[in-house]
Amino acid sequence: MEAIEKIAKILRADKRVIHHLEDRFSRLTGRQRIFEQIVQENEKKIKESLLTLDIPAQANAKEIYNALISKIEADGNLIFEVLKQPRLSDSEDCQRVLEFAQKIIGLTEGFFLKKEKAEELLVKNPPQKILSYLKYKSVEEMLVKEDLWEIYSALRFREDKNWLNQVFFKEYENLKPEDFEKREIRVLALSSKWVSSAESFISKKWHNISHLKEMGVVFVIPVSLGFSGELLRMLSLIFHYFHEISFYSQIIFNLSKKSSNFSQDLISLLRGDVIEKLPTADKKIPWLVIQRYLAKDDENDQRLFFPHISPEAIHWSKVGEDLIKSGAHFNHFGKEMGFWFNLDWVGDYFKDEIGEEVLVSFNLVDTVMSLVKEKEMIKYLYHHQEALWNKIFSEYFNQKKLEKFAQENLLKGYFEI
Repeated sequence: MEAIEKIAKILRADKRVIHHLEDRFSRLTGRQRIFEQIVQENEKKIKESLLTLDIPAQANAKEIYNALISKIEADGNLIFEVLKQPRLSDSEDCQRVLEFAQKIIGLTEGFFLKKEKAEELLVKNPPQKILSYLKYKSVEEMLVKEDLWEIYSALRFREDKNWLNQVFFKEYENLKPEDFEKREIRVLALSSKWVSSAESFISKKWHNISHLKEMGVVFVIPVSLGFSGELLRMLSLIFHYFHEISFYSQIIFNLSKKSSNFSQDLISLLRGDVIEKLPTADKKIPWLVIQRYLAKDDENDQRLFFPHISPEAIHWSKVGEDLIKSGAHFNHFGKEMGFWFNLDWVGDYFKDEIGEEVLVSFNLVDTVMSLVKEKEMIKYLYHHQEALWNKIFSEYFNQKKLEKFAQENLLKGYFEI
C-alpha cells in the first residue's frame, strides 16, 4: 500500500484529497516525499514501541492494545508513588498534585477577567442554585465567606445549562478589553462540599478536572473514579489545560488590541464555535481550524475528513514533554514517561483475533480514555487521527507555523494555503 493511500485510510479521508494536498504543498514548500517519510517514521516508532513493551512485531491488535494499557497502569503507579500516594478524593492531596503540575509547567501568565468584574457579573445575575446549595441569601453574603474562583468553577456543574448560556453568559456580551488583566494561571482543588453536586458533570465527562479559559483557572473536583492509571490521566489533563488556557489567553489578548467585536469574538472562543459549511477548494487548499473534538459527538462529521488542524491536538502534543519533565524531576523515570513522547500521531492497522484489520492508536489520551471505558469495550482513536492531521501540516511547514495558523484563524474557522 502506498503512503498516501495508507494515511488516507487511517484518516478515513478521500485519497484524492490527500494526493491534491501533497501535490500543492510539495510545489509550495519544495519538500518532497513527505507522506513516505511520515509512514516510515510511523513504522519506526511502532517498532521501537513494541520493543519497549516487549511484545513481538507480529503481535495482534488486542495484544498491542493490552500492552499499551499495561504501560499506562505501570506509569500511573510510578507517578502515584513519587507523589506520595495522593488520595484523589482528598482536596488537599489534589491541590498538591495541581501545584506539582504547575511547578513542572512553570509560572504561566495570561490575560484573564478581573476579579472585580467577575464579582459584578455574579451580583447582576445571582446563581440561585449555588446560593440555595450553600444556604446564602445573597451573592454579597456568599462572596464574603466563599472563594470567588471556587464559585465560578461550580457554576459549570451546579447551575442549569440554559441559565448559564441564556442569562449568565449573556452578560459576556458587554465585556470590554479593560475588564481583563494579566495575572498567573490559578490551580484549585475544590472543597469536598461540591462532590455530590458534581456527580452528573463527572459521569458525563468521565473526568473530574476542568478549566475556565476566561478566568485562568484549572480546577479539580476531589473524587476518585476508581480505575487504574487515574492519577496519570489527571496529571496529563492538568498539563493539557495549562497549555489550552495559555493558547486562548494569547488569542484574547490579541483581540483586546485589534478586535472591533471583542465580546462577540470572546463568546465564540468560549463556546467552541466551529465552521459549519465547508469552504470551496480551488487552487489553494482550505484548511479548517477545528477547536474541539467533533468526533465526540459524531465520528462521521464530514469536517473530520477535510484537511484541518486541531488546537486540542497541539496542546496534547506538549503533554509528552511535561511527563518527561515530571519523571526527570524525581531523577529516575523520565525515560519511562518519555515512552509517550511524540506518539500522539502514531498508529496503524493490525489484525485482530479473527484476522480483521483494526486501527490501533498509540496516542496517550486514546489509551487512557480506552482504559476508562474498558468495561464498556469502547476504544478511542480520534485523538490520534487529529494529531496526524497536525503532523502532516507541521512536516510541510513547522510546529511554530502550525500554532500560528491555529491562533490567527481559529475565529474565522479556516485558512487557505
